[in-house]
Amino acid sequence: MPLRILSTEEPDFAENFAALRPRTVLDPAIERRARRIVEAVRRRGDAALLEATARFEGVRLAPRDMIVPQDRWQRALAALPAAALRALKRAARRIEEFHRRQRERSWRYVDRTGFTLGQRVLPLERVGVYVPGGQAAYPSSVLMNTIPARVAGVREVIMVTPGGANGPAPAVLAAAAIAGVDRVFRIGGAQAIAALAYGTETIPRVDKIVGPGNAWVQAAKRLVFGAVDIDGIAGPSEVVLLADEHAKPEYVAADLLAQAEHGSGDECALLLTPCRVLALATQAEVERQLRELGRRQAIARVLSRRGACVVVRNLEEAITLVNDIAPEHLELLVQQPQAWLERIHHAGAVFIGPWAPAAVGDYAAGPNHVLPTGGTARFFSPLGVYDFIKRSSIVRGSRKALAKLAPVVTTLAELEGYDAHAGAVRARFAECPVHQRKKKRTPHGC
Repeated sequence: MPLRILSTEEPDFAENFAALRPRTVLDPAIERRARRIVEAVRRRGDAALLEATARFEGVRLAPRDMIVPQDRWQRALAALPAAALRALKRAARRIEEFHRRQRERSWRYVDRTGFTLGQRVLPLERVGVYVPGGQAAYPSSVLMNTIPARVAGVREVIMVTPGGANGPAPAVLAAAAIAGVDRVFRIGGAQAIAALAYGTETIPRVDKIVGPGNAWVQAAKRLVFGAVDIDGIAGPSEVVLLADEHAKPEYVAADLLAQAEHGSGDECALLLTPCRVLALATQAEVERQLRELGRRQAIARVLSRRGACVVVRNLEEAITLVNDIAPEHLELLVQQPQAWLERIHHAGAVFIGPWAPAAVGDYAAGPNHVLPTGGTARFFSPLGVYDFIKRSSIVRGSRKALAKLAPVVTTLAELEGYDAHAGAVRARFAECPVHQRKKKRTPHGC
């Protein structure tokens, strides 16, 4: 059986369940090798970038070959099947509509002392989007990572994606044209992350890097953080289904299989239910549906490693487990789901009811599919417009307003031993000796 059944009443449940929990594992060996790649690109630019591309992708490129011309994007867009084009455009519209509601505005006010205080909200100038390549194409990643940046007002969006011998997948280039990418480069791996972070002769430096990728890409993102901002460290995909006796095992099984299909081999797919009958029916349904899937061997390996039906004592116990796991995707297939939703504190995205499977969120619901993994939903949020802005505080005062705050500032500065800080305030109220004699003040206040 690829999908085991566990019970919280078993004496060894905690140990068995710990092996299934979502987690992001960083391989020290990969990080050491990624560090060498990142440092080489930082020091040697295009030369190191192209050497790494030849070594790891088996493709020899000249600097000009890294640039994917826009006419190629347009040809890809024109060649896309009509149904695929309609689907991409409709998904793009829905993603934009959702993310427009996340926009923040600058604000200011005048406080009681007379200070004008506020915050300026400004978009980042240039963002890099990493789109995985290899054996699959991910146009949905292009949409999800680019559209929020465009809504935020980012001036330039640069996309990098490994292209192999034939260049980037046409569907990915078509999505780039639809989403509003400015430039595309056919590079990938840790070397692409380094190029975006530090810039090379061909690749411009960006302010932030977003997008999924393999362990090498994630290691490189960790290493360049600080030189640029990153969206986070993406781990294997994960789903938890909270279901009661009313849930249909066909739906539950289908959603578990969908999550296990992602491909890293370390995905997590869990059912939490107080109904053992549902657990048994789901186990059988997984077996039946699995036989019909093209990637059944890979999916079966994932489920045998980190898939399970967990029989809990009641839904209250299930909620405790959910909040402890803080899953990337959570499905609520229970009666009165809104009441249970109020008790969920940690989840990247919550899908409510049988007609909102996690798969719809991966493509077209509208909210972003870039979600916190490995338990980081305890403190991280989905990718959004807010990830592509920065904020500057605004402070404007008058002599009268500063006089009202001066005792507070000087007292606290002296409390911390910073005489110069106190002096910076006092200087504004001290008469200049020269002008004291002239009985006259300059526009500079002394």
